[in-house]
Amino acid sequence: MKKPNNNRNKNNNNNQPGGEQPIRVRSPRKGEIPGVVEQILGHGKLKVRCNDKNIRLCRIPGKMKKRIWIREGDVVLVKPWDFQSDEKADVIWRYTRTEANYLERRGFLKI
Repeated sequence: MKKPNNNRNKNNNNNQPGGEQPIRVRSPRKGEIPGVVEQILGHGKLKVRCNDKNIRLCRIPGKMKKRIWIREGDVVLVKPWDFQSDEKADVIWRYTRTEANYLERRGFLKI
């Protein structure tokens, strides 16, 4: 015998007028810079063109490396190192295309 489906409205988008959910985007905080991935170097390293016109060698931390795939052209959020801040940084977030368009409209992304 089949169980009744109690999660009927789980994927229903009728919460908002028009059926759309509002976008919640992680905006850059103090010391974080958005950028675009230019080149994948392997071993969890990338070249990223940042908003401040610097090209940084960025590494993907281990907790992100196993969960998120990053490709050339993706918009990412980087945190420059305390030393060599103009040359090296860590990737802390990858934006989807929709989120990247939202950032560009709001003026966070100027590339």
